[in-house]
Amino acid sequence: MGGPEPMPPSPLATRPRLNFAQFEPTDVRFPITLATALKLSDARPLIVAMAQAKVWVAEAELNQAKVLWMPDLNLGFDYIRHDGGGPDFNKGIMTAPSTNFFYGGAGLWGNQYGIIPIPDALYQPLVARQVLNSEHWDVQTAKNDALLQTADAYFRVHQYRGMYAGAVYCVLRGRELVERIAALSPDLVQAFEVDRARNMVADLEQQAALARQQWRVQSARLTRVLRLDPRAVVEPLEHDHLQITLIDPGRELEDLMPIALANRPEVASRRALVQGAEWAVRREKARPFIPLIALTGFQTPFELFQAGIFGLGPNNQLNQWTGRDDFSIQPLLRFTNLGLGNLALIKTQRGVESLAFIDLFEAQDRVAEEVFQALARLQAAAVRVFQADRALRTGIITYNGSVEGLEQTSRFGDVLVLISRPQEAVFALQLLKTAFDEYFTTVADYNRAQFELFHALGYPARELTQRRPPGEVQPVETARPPFLPPVGHGPPPATR
Repeated sequence: MGGPEPMPPSPLATRPRLNFAQFEPTDVRFPITLATALKLSDARPLIVAMAQAKVWVAEAELNQAKVLWMPDLNLGFDYIRHDGGGPDFNKGIMTAPSTNFFYGGAGLWGNQYGIIPIPDALYQPLVARQVLNSEHWDVQTAKNDALLQTADAYFRVHQYRGMYAGAVYCVLRGRELVERIAALSPDLVQAFEVDRARNMVADLEQQAALARQQWRVQSARLTRVLRLDPRAVVEPLEHDHLQITLIDPGRELEDLMPIALANRPEVASRRALVQGAEWAVRREKARPFIPLIALTGFQTPFELFQAGIFGLGPNNQLNQWTGRDDFSIQPLLRFTNLGLGNLALIKTQRGVESLAFIDLFEAQDRVAEEVFQALARLQAAAVRVFQADRALRTGIITYNGSVEGLEQTSRFGDVLVLISRPQEAVFALQLLKTAFDEYFTTVADYNRAQFELFHALGYPARELTQRRPPGEVQPVETARPPFLPPVGHGPPPATR
């Protein structure tokens, strides 16, 4: 992978001299560079915060899986007042005492009816850890996706701002052309030629208005991705004809495919889920042969261990106090539904494992498809940039020559004729406007294709956001208007 390198000078670096598209007095200008936008994409987009929140949840589930062997602790007391007949176990006769009964202390409550699930306690943390690994990889996936979304929106802003500047340039040239045609002698030019030129200028003005609209539409998209002020009109500080080269378009597909399959975080995430599914299958296979531990007390069937103080006395008295504890342990081997249920559980987990493998294969196939598509777009865009560059240069030369020809005449017998007819100059200006549009569109396609291939190869977003930013990072005002909630930093970072 090469570093970000600018392409050779474009025709706009020499002539004609295009100014940046102008803002309206009511516009909220937001100057920004590509490096700054990419740096903001590393944390602010909602898809990154969502992935970080899922890591937080997965970490909590792992912590819970680690303590499955621990019972719940209950603290409380029990008071019973007994009046009337009841058995006297010492004498074997019916008596009618009034008795107070008090029991207070602590008890351990089993997770499943007094049973500690040893198979789950052993294997569930292994499954949950792989889920956590998958979510960590998904965070990197979200950052890479946010980087691609940011680059795509940023270069679309470049594209339409450049098209707007080109349209404004053509409108100005068109108005000059109308004046030139109107100043020509009626003997050389028909009156309708002026109207034809005016209609052409009106069409160019409409195209300029549409390009200005698209500039603002794409600005709104970029501010949404980066969660900036939605009223802002983004003002990239680079020229609209700037080209960024991250990866050589001449790289072979056979060289790029192994890189993508080894680096894409989506594939690593699916591999972690496959490993988790394999641990789940092992858990179900081992479940019938790993004993469950049943810990029970005496008073209630679901208490694992009881300890506290016991008070007893007749009538209104509680004058017999003593300590008390109840404890019973039972190792059990459980064969669900005589073992047939265990076979069904194993089959179920094998199905889940198969689904995880299918998801992994689908991710690998999708990566291969994206690499092929991105490389095809990049190679085509590289060729189109050269062609669009040549077409724009030719369009400028053709238009200038057509305008000069309006001032030159030649004699055809006894008749003077113009070297260039007005309709030829009008058509040349229309072709020039088309060349501007194709040039800025192609340059933007080239830049987007570069980032698409960068994303398809699985290169991490930090390569551009931290290590090798394509340009200088500028400080920007990222505050949002008061009527919108502020941008947070997501949940606390999860730790192992």
